[in-house]
Amino acid sequence: MRVMAFDYGTKRIGIAVTDPLQIIANGLTTVHPKDIVEFLKKYLQTEQVERFVVGEPKQMDGTASQSTPHVKGFITILKKNFPEIPVESMDERFTSKMASAVIAQSGLKKQDRQKKELVDTISATIILQSYLEKKSFF
Repeated sequence: MRVMAFDYGTKRIGIAVTDPLQIIANGLTTVHPKDIVEFLKKYLQTEQVERFVVGEPKQMDGTASQSTPHVKGFITILKKNFPEIPVESMDERFTSKMASAVIAQSGLKKQDRQKKELVDTISATIILQSYLEKKSFF
């Protein structure tokens, strides 16, 4: 069963999933927040997801950021619509910077590097990879 991670934003949600053995995190897509429940219902018809991991935005000092209420609202939506799938949060403080660095080093053309959807998808992938690494230590 897969693990699915989200990099929540008010304009786009970056989504990543593991392979069924939960070894590798792969970027899946970005979805507008208003379309996320419908997207997940379709996805879950063909794929089994064991758990959702949501990136939790924090300030550098570990306190809640301005985005925290939006992310908490998103977690509530996930729990309400998919009660059988547990939801965990994961610190995402550096994921957007890391995603931008990955893209910069990827050799993509400048116009492709500036696509915000790509940053969101890669951020979700980094959140998921971090989750997998943390899980493998315990």
